[in-house]
Amino acid sequence: MDDRLRFSRRIRFLLLAWLRRSRSGRIEFVRRFTYKEIIKATEGFRKVIYSNYHGSAYRAKFKDGELALVKELKSLDLGKERFNEEVQLLGRLRHRHLLTLRGFCIGRKRLLVFDNIENGSLKEHLNDPLKTPLNWKTRIQIAIGVAAALEYLLIFSSNDAQIYDVSVNSCNIMLDENFTPKISDIRVNRHPQNHPKATHDSCSEGSCADEECGNVIFQLGVLMLELITGQSSDRQGKDLIEWVQDSCIANSIDKMIDPDLGNNYNSRELQKVLAVARLCIKSRYEPPSFSITHVYRYLQKKIDVAT
Repeated sequence: MDDRLRFSRRIRFLLLAWLRRSRSGRIEFVRRFTYKEIIKATEGFRKVIYSNYHGSAYRAKFKDGELALVKELKSLDLGKERFNEEVQLLGRLRHRHLLTLRGFCIGRKRLLVFDNIENGSLKEHLNDPLKTPLNWKTRIQIAIGVAAALEYLLIFSSNDAQIYDVSVNSCNIMLDENFTPKISDIRVNRHPQNHPKATHDSCSEGSCADEECGNVIFQLGVLMLELITGQSSDRQGKDLIEWVQDSCIANSIDKMIDPDLGNNYNSRELQKVLAVARLCIKSRYEPPSFSITHVYRYLQKKIDVAT
């Protein structure tokens, strides 16, 4: 059985590596938008979806009627050549659970345009009382989908000189018209020589000793807590973790579950997801003995929801 498992892992890694190589040429169909088009689509950059150290993201609606995400990059050293490189590298990424690069704008600001955010951010659906609450099946699909995308990103980076940095939370997980989750906050690491290169073993099959890999696992754990509780974190997960821990200590796990779920969830599945989330959160304080791939496969195997 162990030999079969190792063989299946090896085959999966080879397929992902082949996918990376097959998509590694020059990108096509990435449009250059004018600054005037961006201003009009974003209504003067008024519709902010999220903002962080790396830049701000805005909701945009172009002439074709499709809702898109426009991201402004704040890197001070991002000249024209390096910005074009960023466009090329981000344009190579292809995954069902990553926002696809649709275009760019270079002028007064460095802007990237990503497509299909029909249902906005995950945070909106967890916090906005006017939004239709997400059911349990959709929440599990979001967790599994994000884990799948993180596995893809880490393996992609393990075969590439440029490391892709990623941030995961309810603010920057976008939902398309089918509520399929899309990670939106992906960046090209500008100093790969100072960023330990992830390896095949550390990212996909073995432990995750790399600091960045462990940080990503921690963020995934916080995201799972957000999906269970319906609460979004404002302090990099610290506030939410403390609240969940207090509920567990008081033996009142039921109190931590999002009231919008009512009784419409599988308690055994919830316990499994909560257990995984707790393990992931520990990676903030000590190197995890598991990888993103382990988390993804566990959720797929133990939770009866197809992605």
